[in-house]
Parts: sequence; structure tokens; C-alpha cells
Amino acid sequence: MRAFCLALSALVLSGCETLAYYGQAAGGHLALMARARPVVEVDADPALRERLKTAVAIRDFASRELQLPDNGSYRSYADLGRPYAVWTVVAAPEFSLEPLQSCFLFAGCVSYRGYYDRAAAERYATGLRAAGNDVVVYGVPAYSTLGWFDDPLLSTFIGYPDADLARLIFHELAHRLLYVKNDTTFNESFAVAVERAGLRRWLAAQGREAAPARSPAPQIAEVRARLEALYRTRLAPQAMRERKRAELEALRPVMARMPAFEGQEPSNAFIASYATYTELLPAFETLLAEANGDLPAFYALARQFASERSTQGPSSAQRP
Repeated sequence: MRAFCLALSALVLSGCETLAYYGQAAGGHLALMARARPVVEVDADPALRERLKTAVAIRDFASRELQLPDNGSYRSYADLGRPYAVWTVVAAPEFSLEPLQSCFLFAGCVSYRGYYDRAAAERYATGLRAAGNDVVVYGVPAYSTLGWFDDPLLSTFIGYPDADLARLIFHELAHRLLYVKNDTTFNESFAVAVERAGLRRWLAAQGREAAPARSPAPQIAEVRARLEALYRTRLAPQAMRERKRAELEALRPVMARMPAFEGQEPSNAFIASYATYTELLPAFETLLAEANGDLPAFYALARQFASERSTQGPSSAQRP
């Protein structure tokens, strides 16, 4: 899930962004919001009404028990008639695991671009590949507008099992609580930490058995470490390509278990995208332990961590 801050109030050029990109972002989001109806007004079959009831209860729990923002988000519903809310494009250079950045008016620089139309996402990806980059395109069921709008429940995720629905809602609300410009890894790793802590509490409150933790796939971390070492060497480009190709083959079985990446080739971009959600997760889990599980205290520590990264730079502020 991504945190998007859509520049709807000022469609002007910014950095490498274009008016056309802002136009699709504004138009796509406004079209999505036009489909939203308050949950109480949704004329739905019994199965959907039950899912909406569950989602609203999870949303209430998030504010009441997790101290996540209490607002109008996830109290309306929109049927999008498509499998994903947006399609995300992530790119990285041929011999680097650092994702290319796109810069936006309010959200700052982020390591992806989102498109409401898959064909548009693929066109952008084609240009990036032509420039020699590794690229991955995948669907995202939800995103946060960071408080600019009351984000609705969507048909793209309302059918998820209860635990996955809770994870998603907690994750997206976490972006509204704390968002740091120019630090996608901080934002997504923080939201994953919140979703995990929130899910444990929600399952306990429901008297349900704890769900297995979704730990980062060790194969991805191992391949990432080996590629980082490879890219620091002085191998000739062709030799490096062959070594890279061999390393990436190990990720095919991993990607086969991840529906969002169906049909995608293992690449630097895939590793970079996955790392965005997991690189700082151990740090946030440690901060939660330091706070003795107290979420407001954890949020305060996370803000302190964000300040340190902003002052020192992401690569040098890897506490705790």
C-alpha cells in the first residue's frame, strides 16, 4: 500500500514531474471519490453489507485502541470495477538497488509512481526500461491521501479475509499519523510495524488465534546482500550482468507466491520495492519493545527516529 499525496489544488510542474502526470492523478482520484457513498447508504447484498460492517468495526478499533487518527476515512465505500486502485511503477538502475525517485508537490520525493490506468503505467515503465533501468509494475489495492481526503473503503480489498482487512486499514491509517517527506522506506516500514502491532491487539480483542507473522522473505534479503556486494565490484558490465542474472533466478519461487507480482521478472526494482516495506521493520520492532508495547510512546519514538533520519540522512541514521 502506498502513501500518495495528490496535487489536486495546484497542477503545476515540479521537478521531473509533468502536468500530464498530475492530470491523471487528479482525474483518477476524483473519479474514485465520485464513486464513494457513506456505508449506511450503500445498497448491497448481505455478504457485502457484512464486510462493510466488519471494516467499520476495525476502523473504530484503530482509533479507539491503537490511537490512530479518528476521521471520516473508511466510513464510505466505492466500487471501482477493477482489481486494483492504482498500478505502481518502481525502477532501479541496472547495477543498483536504489530506486529512482519521483518528486511531488506535497508528498516530497518517493520511490515509485502510481497510475490509475494500467496501460499508462506500462507506457511509463517501457520508457524507463528503454533507458536501461530495471522496472516492476504491480497493482496496489489501496493508498492513503495523507489526510487530504476521507479515503473510502474500496471494492479492491473489501473482500479480504478479516485479518488482511485489518492489516490494510491499520497500515493506511498509520500513514495519516506519521508521514516523512522524502523517506519512502521510513513511511512504509513504519506502517508495516503499526499494522503488525495493531493486528495482534485486534485478534486478541476478538478472542481469535494470533495470525502467523509475515516475516520478510529471507531469500530476498540474502539476494539483496549478494547483489549489493556484486555492484561494488569492478567487474566488466557483461560479467556483472551474468552474475546478476544468476542471483535473481533464486527469487522466481518467491515472486510466484506474491500475486501482485504475477508475470514480473526478478529484478533490482522488485528487490528495491520489497525492501521499502521491510528494511526498517526490525528498527521499529525494537522501538516498540523499548516502549513496552505502549503505542503512543512508540509513536513518539518513531517521530524522534524520523527527526534523526531527516537530520543525519537515511543512510546514516539506522538506529536503534
